[in-house]
Order: sequence, then C-alpha cells, then structure tokens
Amino acid sequence: MRPIRCVSHPVALEKIGRLRDRSTDVSEFRRLVRELAILLAIEATSDMPSVEYIVQTPVAQARVTRIAEPVILVPILRAGLGMVDGMLQWVPEARVGHLGMYRDPQTLSPVEYYANTPPELNEGVVIVLDPMLATGGSAAAALAVLKARGAKRIKVTAILAAPEGIAKLDELHPDVELYAIAVDEGLNSHGYIVPGLGDAGDRIFGTL
Repeated sequence: MRPIRCVSHPVALEKIGRLRDRSTDVSEFRRLVRELAILLAIEATSDMPSVEYIVQTPVAQARVTRIAEPVILVPILRAGLGMVDGMLQWVPEARVGHLGMYRDPQTLSPVEYYANTPPELNEGVVIVLDPMLATGGSAAAALAVLKARGAKRIKVTAILAAPEGIAKLDELHPDVELYAIAVDEGLNSHGYIVPGLGDAGDRIFGTL
C-alpha cells in the first residue's frame, strides 16, 4: 500500500478532539463526522484527472477544466453512512453504492449482509467510506467485494485508523490508497481503537 495520507490540518485535529469527547451529543457528533468527511473528500480527489474546455464569461472566453473520471462513493454500513453527506458536498455528482458489513462480536471477523453498487465500478474511482479502520477486517472484505464487481481504482477513507487495520489492508490490498484524519495507538482486546472515540455507528445514530 502507498503510505497512508493523514489530513493533519489543525482544524481537523480540533474536530477529532471533540469527536473523542464522550460528552459530545448526537447532533454535534454527526456534524463533526460530516465536516471531516469533506476534508477527506478533498484529499481523496486531489489527483483526479481533468479535461479542458472553453466557457464564455461575462467578459471573455476562459479555459476551464472538469473532472474526467466518475466518482463512486461506497459507505460501509452503517457507520459509513455518516460520511456520505460530507463527501457529496464536495463531489455532488458522485454515485453512491452500499455495502453492509458487521463484525462478529466473538470472532471479530466481518460478515457481509448487503451489497448494492452501481454497475460501472471499473469506469471511475471508488471511494470507500469507513469512519473507523480498526482490525481492517470489514474494509478488507468490502474491498474484495468491490474488486470482484469490477472496481479497478479504489481508495479508503477513514476518520481514525489503527496500525492493525493499516497492516491488514497492506497485506491484502496493497494497491489501495488509504486516507485518514489520525492514526491511533492500537486496539484493545475487544477490537476497539484506543483511545478512539467509541462505536462510531452508535454515536452517529444515537443507539448507545
């Protein structure tokens, strides 16, 4: 895998601090996740190919550019849904697929329960949305599904990542680029990121 790209902007790190705080309520937590998703979208699309064309301004002609590659967002359900709106603010023309993965509480292995993606995965860049890259099992399984469905160029975006999850993707999907806001210390015995921010899905949807 190419080196992980961290969005180390001071404003992003300040938002991470508020996400970590257990006293942050549901509405603020959702807003922070959405805002951090915008920053991740900016980073993940910074190398998009473009083509030039001419427009007429009120004053003269101008040479401008437009993105030449489709963008397909694929949140891993359910926590990844919290990142969709932020991503779409930056790339509103993106198409959105969905992959349902949950982690078995006993084995910590991913279990797929739903998959619905656009048919043209091979025609653009596929950006996977997974707020917490912990063990990396769910992300790795999602990437395998996307590749089997034809995806060629894939990026993974996470708000927090653990070294174990990064290593898992490095082992199984070294061709996939990874973007994160921060990398934490590691995992506890239950597979949660430490210090982390708890269960992102529960905190986004208020199901604590």
